[in-house]
Amino acid sequence: MGDAGGTHPTAPDPTSEREVHGVRVVIDRDLCVGFGDCIAEAPDAFELDEDGVAILTNPEEASKSRLLDACATCPVDAITVYEDGVAIIP
Repeated sequence: MGDAGGTHPTAPDPTSEREVHGVRVVIDRDLCVGFGDCIAEAPDAFELDEDGVAILTNPEEASKSRLLDACATCPVDAITVYEDGVAIIP
């Protein structure tokens, strides 16, 4: 039959949005200025890309509490965490 609307929803970029530990972590790449506080808190979960912007690497390697703490450390609130569709960070 095909797609009546002509468009398919695209999957989120796994370096800026990912489901892990029962929450959805979203990095707003336009807000991130690369302070790196998230990396200091959870170096397995985040790193800076070639543009100096935080990306998700292996967030499943960090414990849920460490991941949430890392997300909460962002001084510009560039990382949002959703649980059951509700933003819990920031």
